[in-house]
Amino acid sequence: MSIKPEEWRRASKSGKVSVTLKAVVVTPTYNEAENLPMMVDAVKALGIEGLQLLVVDDNSPDKTGEIADQLARRYPDFFAGVIHRPRKMGLGTAYIAGFRYCLELGADYIIQMDTDLSHPPGTLPVLLEMIKEYDVVAGSRYIKGGRLGDTWGLGRRLLSAGGNLYARLFTGLPMKDVTGGFRCFRRVALASIDLEAVRSTGFAFQIEIAYACHKNGCSIKEVPIVFNDRAHGRSKMSLDIVWEAFWTVWRVRTRY
Repeated sequence: MSIKPEEWRRASKSGKVSVTLKAVVVTPTYNEAENLPMMVDAVKALGIEGLQLLVVDDNSPDKTGEIADQLARRYPDFFAGVIHRPRKMGLGTAYIAGFRYCLELGADYIIQMDTDLSHPPGTLPVLLEMIKEYDVVAGSRYIKGGRLGDTWGLGRRLLSAGGNLYARLFTGLPMKDVTGGFRCFRRVALASIDLEAVRSTGFAFQIEIAYACHKNGCSIKEVPIVFNDRAHGRSKMSLDIVWEAFWTVWRVRTRY
């Protein structure tokens, strides 16, 4: 059974529920064999008590899933688990699988984070500090102090900024960066969403989840990040993903 975020906040303030720091970083992988060990080392080096990692791998041809298993055996206390899926099924469904796993695990805080180190691991402590006051804390490229990395070309910058502005205008979301994927959720924020109803599979997933949280009354806070290019490998952005994001903006307004 799910409860609304405002009900959880009232119960928390009254002392009827206790919250302990049990946070899980969910990172979907597809051909991230070079990046995953680097990401694990970077996050683990932060020494955040209670923080664990969950890898959701889509049967990567480069054996990322096997590498994840090896790392999990090496760091059993750091890994919450490794989910192996039979094929490439999309970013959105990977996160949904990860969210369900974390909710069943009893995680208090659930974090979305890319494996390719485009999301700065050093911002994790900031997200976990701010999540004490808000239901959703998002890393933002478009608030003061945030920006895109220096290696981004003009075309990518225009596509990112234009798509983000379009999504903001038509959803009315109280965020500057509605397409970013570096976010921390209180358990109650995700538990208030009907995850079965989420249909977005690509990067449009970020818009849909943010909109669902907003419509459910979640408080949202943005913190600045520098969004760098991936450490290794090629971007998974495609025209199909852009097209899905375009239509998702209209679909989520009707559904939610």
